[in-house]
Amino acid sequence: MKKYFGTDGIRGRVGEPPISADWILKLGWAVGKVLAAKGRGRGKVLIGKDTRISGYMFESALEAGLSSAGVDTLLLGPMPTPGIAYLTRALRVSVGIVISASHNPYYDNGLKFFSAEGTKLPDDIELAIEAALAEPMLTVDSRALGKAVRVRDAEGRYVEFCKSTFPASLDLRGLKLVIDCAHGATYRIAPSVFRELGAEVIEMGVNPDGFNINESCGSTHPAHLAKRVIAERADAGIALDGDGDRVIMVDHTGSIVDGDEILFIIGKWYSETNRLTGGVVGTTMSNYGLEVAFQRANIAFTRTAVGDRHILERLQQNGWNLGGESSGHIICLDANSTGDGIVSALRILAVMCSRSKSLQELKQGMTKFPQTLINVPIAARVNIINNPQIKSAVSAAEERLKGLGRVLLRPSGTEPVVRVMVEGEDPLMVENLAAELAAIVKGAIA
Repeated sequence: MKKYFGTDGIRGRVGEPPISADWILKLGWAVGKVLAAKGRGRGKVLIGKDTRISGYMFESALEAGLSSAGVDTLLLGPMPTPGIAYLTRALRVSVGIVISASHNPYYDNGLKFFSAEGTKLPDDIELAIEAALAEPMLTVDSRALGKAVRVRDAEGRYVEFCKSTFPASLDLRGLKLVIDCAHGATYRIAPSVFRELGAEVIEMGVNPDGFNINESCGSTHPAHLAKRVIAERADAGIALDGDGDRVIMVDHTGSIVDGDEILFIIGKWYSETNRLTGGVVGTTMSNYGLEVAFQRANIAFTRTAVGDRHILERLQQNGWNLGGESSGHIICLDANSTGDGIVSALRILAVMCSRSKSLQELKQGMTKFPQTLINVPIAARVNIINNPQIKSAVSAAEERLKGLGRVLLRPSGTEPVVRVMVEGEDPLMVENLAAELAAIVKGAIA
């Protein structure tokens, strides 16, 4: 069992272990020690971050820890998570590290890791790092200390990569787009990508101050974007999260297009253009309407546990190339090795341009089932599966749905909450059942 690594790296409140400067210093050393033990020589580690204030502190701590273990570092500064995955491969480094808490508020932070292939670290490497953390921290001889170099053209490299994923036969001329960068890592890159492909771009969330990342903006708060799309009479809106691996879109009427609908549009396009290898991977949280829509289109669909790590594992197991989550985390393995908000948005825009259809028209092939999701705060990780009171309540709810919906309860892998989700044909029943279950869960774990 891992003590620190979760489904998406390490995450927590800044100043509280393990998200403290001294702990991150030792983590850097532990990563360097494991690289040396794996025969990677001096090795090189790439470090990027989002725009939250604590990123400066943790960047310095990581750099110092890695240097003390004899590992060189390449510093990118603010860079989207998928950009770091791409550059980890392109620059041939041993490990890429992202300092980010993704869609969380500024007072949280975390670390995500990429292997040399741009995928999540294997379990054995994460376990080896955790084992090293329990050892005394010893600095290598001064002659063997690692050096740090800042990569000056990182942004330009990633901008060109994103543009290369858009069909060469198309451009975005004539489209007006509103881009909400959540005051996060994409605040300079995303507007450049869409402008250079020909779109008229209206910017939102591009003034990070270290504290406003994800604050009432971005993919977790798309309502402001929807209003702006209507006000500007734009063709579409694109909302990214703080580290740029998620995207939620808005059509020209101001209606929100979530990750399930984005996955459906891309999946159908892939199938029609012979780009789809096999089928599509969703998660336990994917709307049942997505499954039905893929069935009608004769596209194979399977579910896995929530988290991009699980989606990627299933894609690799099946030899497939497309998967995603309702939250807007879409993995197009034919383009990048992880979820990429900009690339996913470009995929949707490519369908709009090639089909000469609006985003609203493209999503019509899928009808979402009413779904209510309630997050119940918890103080610590709890086992809800075997709680008799909760099990009884879930069974009763499923019986009331009569096979025309589903119930899902699961602890979040990134936040201290239990997610209570109910889905069904009757929206009022769904809402009431979710509220009743959330109250029972709250009482049972109090």
